[in-house]
Amino acid sequence: MPPVHRRLHINLDTTVTEADIVNFAGVSGDYNPIHTDAEHAKETPFGQRIAHGLLVLAMLTGLRQRTGVTDGTLIAWMEIRNYRFLKPVFIGDTIRGETEIVEKRETSKPDRGILVQRVRVLNQRGEVVQEGEFVTMVRRRVIDSRQEA
Repeated sequence: MPPVHRRLHINLDTTVTEADIVNFAGVSGDYNPIHTDAEHAKETPFGQRIAHGLLVLAMLTGLRQRTGVTDGTLIAWMEIRNYRFLKPVFIGDTIRGETEIVEKRETSKPDRGILVQRVRVLNQRGEVVQEGEFVTMVRRRVIDSRQEA
């Protein structure tokens, strides 16, 4: 399969809430006061609490899923490459995502392939707050060689 550059602008967004941060801290066990203690966070370079970076990453995966573009096709996550947390995300920030398919490869099984997707998370000001690449195994259509002739 040749490389394909196809960009998907996720036309969904979500606003990060205090409840999101509290719930993520509970699930992850990450109660770092930079996320959970408003008084402590005032004394940090950010001046207020920030969302967990992995919470924002998880929210991106949810936004991507809600588009329906990949419904029923994902087989497995294989890798997250070169992921960078560029700017803080605060309570009340609204985030959205972008995905660009930068590579696709066949596997030894004709019903599946590998996608490499460049992803970005942007805040309400259009600033890139996170970026990296997702590598996933996906279902693909099997083309009957008799149909190609």
